[in-house]
Amino acid sequence: MKRVVFLLAVLAMTGCAQLRPADTAQAGKAAVSNAILRFDIPADALGARDPQLSAVLAKAGALAAAQKHPALIRVTALGQDLRYINEAIWKGVPVHQANKPVLENLTAGANQTYSVSIEPLQSGG
Repeated sequence: MKRVVFLLAVLAMTGCAQLRPADTAQAGKAAVSNAILRFDIPADALGARDPQLSAVLAKAGALAAAQKHPALIRVTALGQDLRYINEAIWKGVPVHQANKPVLENLTAGANQTYSVSIEPLQSGG
Protein backbone atom coordinates (compact mmCIF):
# COMPACT_ATOMS: atom_id res chain seq x y z
CA MET A 1 0.00 0.00 0.00
CA LYS A 2 2.88 2.37 0.78
CA ARG A 3 4.26 1.69 -2.70
CA VAL A 4 0.98 2.72 -4.35
CA VAL A 5 0.76 5.90 -2.27
CA PHE A 6 4.38 6.71 -3.17
CA LEU A 7 3.73 6.20 -6.87
CA LEU A 8 0.63 8.38 -6.76
CA ALA A 9 2.60 11.09 -4.96
CA VAL A 10 5.34 10.93 -7.59
CA LEU A 11 2.79 11.16 -10.38
CA ALA A 12 1.08 14.14 -8.76
CA MET A 13 4.33 15.98 -8.10
CA THR A 14 5.74 15.69 -11.61
CA GLY A 15 3.30 18.21 -13.00
CA CYS A 16 3.31 16.65 -16.47
CA ALA A 17 0.46 14.23 -15.87
CA GLN A 18 -2.92 15.23 -14.58
CA LEU A 19 -4.52 12.62 -12.32
CA ARG A 20 -8.26 12.29 -12.32
CA PRO A 21 -10.51 10.05 -10.28
CA ALA A 22 -11.44 6.97 -12.26
CA ASP A 23 -15.16 7.58 -11.88
CA THR A 24 -15.08 11.05 -13.47
CA ALA A 25 -16.70 10.98 -16.89
CA GLN A 26 -15.78 13.39 -19.65
CA ALA A 27 -18.51 14.92 -21.78
CA GLY A 28 -19.74 12.25 -24.17
CA LYS A 29 -17.54 9.51 -22.68
CA ALA A 30 -18.32 6.76 -20.23
CA ALA A 31 -16.26 6.60 -17.05
CA VAL A 32 -13.46 4.06 -16.83
CA SER A 33 -14.75 1.39 -14.47
CA ASN A 34 -12.53 -0.37 -11.95
CA ALA A 35 -9.52 1.77 -12.89
CA ILE A 36 -6.55 1.58 -10.56
CA LEU A 37 -5.13 4.76 -12.05
CA ARG A 38 -5.90 7.07 -14.95
CA PHE A 39 -4.07 10.16 -16.13
CA ASP A 40 -3.96 12.39 -19.17
CA ILE A 41 -0.77 12.99 -21.12
CA PRO A 42 -0.26 16.65 -22.06
CA ALA A 43 0.48 16.94 -25.77
CA ASP A 44 3.37 19.35 -25.17
CA ALA A 45 5.12 16.94 -22.77
CA LEU A 46 4.64 14.11 -25.25
CA GLY A 47 5.86 16.19 -28.18
CA ALA A 48 8.96 17.27 -26.26
CA ARG A 49 9.63 13.72 -25.01
CA ASP A 50 9.77 15.25 -21.53
CA PRO A 51 12.00 13.19 -19.17
CA GLN A 52 9.43 13.66 -16.40
CA LEU A 53 6.77 12.12 -18.63
CA SER A 54 9.07 9.16 -19.30
CA ALA A 55 9.52 8.72 -15.55
CA VAL A 56 5.76 8.88 -14.93
CA LEU A 57 5.12 6.31 -17.65
CA ALA A 58 7.75 3.98 -16.15
CA LYS A 59 6.11 4.39 -12.72
CA ALA A 60 2.76 3.49 -14.29
CA GLY A 61 4.35 0.31 -15.67
CA ALA A 62 5.77 -0.49 -12.24
CA LEU A 63 2.39 0.11 -10.61
CA ALA A 64 0.66 -2.20 -13.09
CA ALA A 65 3.32 -4.87 -12.56
CA ALA A 66 2.96 -4.61 -8.76
CA GLN A 67 -0.70 -5.66 -8.81
CA LYS A 68 -1.55 -9.04 -7.27
CA HIS A 69 -3.62 -9.91 -10.34
CA PRO A 70 -2.69 -9.15 -13.96
CA ALA A 71 -3.45 -5.60 -15.03
CA LEU A 72 -4.38 -3.98 -18.32
CA ILE A 73 -2.57 -0.79 -19.31
CA ARG A 74 -4.65 1.10 -21.88
CA VAL A 75 -2.82 3.83 -23.82
CA THR A 76 -4.68 6.31 -26.01
CA ALA A 77 -2.46 8.48 -28.22
CA LEU A 78 -1.57 9.23 -31.81
CA GLY A 79 -0.18 6.21 -33.62
CA GLN A 80 3.20 7.85 -34.10
CA ASP A 81 3.59 8.29 -30.30
CA LEU A 82 2.56 4.82 -29.17
CA ARG A 83 6.02 3.27 -29.55
CA TYR A 84 7.62 5.92 -27.32
CA ILE A 85 4.90 5.58 -24.68
CA ASN A 86 4.99 1.77 -24.74
CA GLU A 87 8.78 1.67 -24.36
CA ALA A 88 8.65 4.12 -21.44
CA ILE A 89 5.96 2.01 -19.72
CA TRP A 90 7.87 -1.26 -20.21
CA LYS A 91 10.98 0.28 -18.59
CA GLY A 92 9.07 0.21 -15.30
CA VAL A 93 8.08 -3.46 -15.57
CA PRO A 94 10.64 -5.86 -14.08
CA VAL A 95 12.15 -8.16 -16.71
CA HIS A 96 11.40 -11.35 -14.79
CA GLN A 97 7.88 -10.36 -13.77
CA ALA A 98 5.60 -13.40 -13.44
CA ASN A 99 2.34 -11.50 -14.07
CA LYS A 100 3.27 -9.07 -16.82
CA PRO A 101 0.65 -6.43 -17.52
CA VAL A 102 -1.16 -6.47 -20.84
CA LEU A 103 -0.70 -3.35 -22.94
CA GLU A 104 -3.54 -2.16 -25.15
CA ASN A 105 -3.03 0.69 -27.61
CA LEU A 106 -5.87 2.86 -28.87
CA THR A 107 -5.30 5.47 -31.55
CA ALA A 108 -6.54 8.89 -30.47
CA GLY A 109 -9.02 10.64 -32.71
CA ALA A 110 -9.37 14.35 -33.38
CA ASN A 111 -9.80 16.32 -30.16
CA GLN A 112 -9.31 13.20 -28.03
CA THR A 113 -7.15 13.45 -24.93
CA TYR A 114 -4.02 11.29 -24.77
CA SER A 115 -4.24 9.11 -21.69
CA VAL A 116 -3.03 6.07 -19.77
CA SER A 117 -5.24 3.93 -17.58
CA ILE A 118 -4.50 0.86 -15.51
CA GLU A 119 -7.30 -1.57 -14.73
CA PRO A 120 -7.62 -5.13 -13.50
CA LEU A 121 -7.42 -7.53 -16.44
CA GLN A 122 -10.82 -9.08 -17.07
CA SER A 123 -10.50 -12.80 -17.70
CA GLY A 124 -12.07 -13.82 -20.98
CA GLY A 125 -14.90 -16.17 -20.38
